[in-house]
Amino acid sequence: MMKGYLGIDVGSVSTNLVFMGENGKIREAIYLRTRGQPIFALQEGLRQLAERLPANTVVRGVGTTGSGRYLAGIIAGADVVKNEITSHAVAASTLVPGVQTILEIGGQDSKIIILRNGVVTDFAMNTVCAAGTGSFLDQQAARLNIPIEDFGELALKSTVPVRIAGRCAVFAESDMIHKQQMGYSLPDILAGLCEALVRNYLNNVGKGKEILPPVVFQGGVAANAGMRRAFEQALGLEVHVPPHYNVMGAVGAALLAREKMAGGGTSRFRGFGVAKTRFKAGGFECEGCPNLCEVVEITREGEVIARWGDRCGRWSGSLGCQENAV
Repeated sequence: MMKGYLGIDVGSVSTNLVFMGENGKIREAIYLRTRGQPIFALQEGLRQLAERLPANTVVRGVGTTGSGRYLAGIIAGADVVKNEITSHAVAASTLVPGVQTILEIGGQDSKIIILRNGVVTDFAMNTVCAAGTGSFLDQQAARLNIPIEDFGELALKSTVPVRIAGRCAVFAESDMIHKQQMGYSLPDILAGLCEALVRNYLNNVGKGKEILPPVVFQGGVAANAGMRRAFEQALGLEVHVPPHYNVMGAVGAALLAREKMAGGGTSRFRGFGVAKTRFKAGGFECEGCPNLCEVVEITREGEVIARWGDRCGRWSGSLGCQENAV
């Protein structure tokens, strides 16, 4: 019988799930595109995970993270719900002991996490500019008619990277088109773009931060070898890309679930059967006071099982159910 812990990371671009054995080894990892449907993506991930794991698998604990962590916690039955900073820091510290700097670039945002002696001492996030995020690189790869998987390897073939303005996604794309029309080679343009995006990251997200080794690069963009090389050149440091770099949030959530359940107890996991349950997310604006709170409402088979978003607890405290406590 296999026993372990489930980590779930629901983000705006991807939904990731990992199943970690009791010994801390990642048994299964699933990366799915959220495509604006977090409930569907989570259910699909659970369905795929159920197919890959032995039928008698026991889930001893569940952790959720990401921008959709509360939603995922309600649907899956989470034992612990944590923010992305904590989850990524826990995962990186476990896979790369002694890490002091985490560079994380996802589909829609980027962040930097500073650790000292295993404790998060500082962090910063950039959710305003798209330049440097995975979605922007996807767009440029599609525009250039190259598979995103080949982006990094092509950039590594560059001999003289082109200087590209990278402070804004719009300007970066315009500058790339201009350089193409001037006749520069594709590898030089791609390498120049990587360098521009790294400058943007360090001048915005990393501004004022003391970046010390070991440095870990994670998130979906870490698959891009051109970005890794650009970071190493800009920092003058070796940059480590850990195993499971693209699902580190889920890895951290699983580790936090293991820690939470170390003292024993029964997990609140609803079972893999929730993949077939009909959930629906909706909401309304409460007019009970001038705050006009936007209340999120989750229903299961037509029955309201959770609400959150109100400041006073009028709606979130009205259910009196265990799910609402997540």
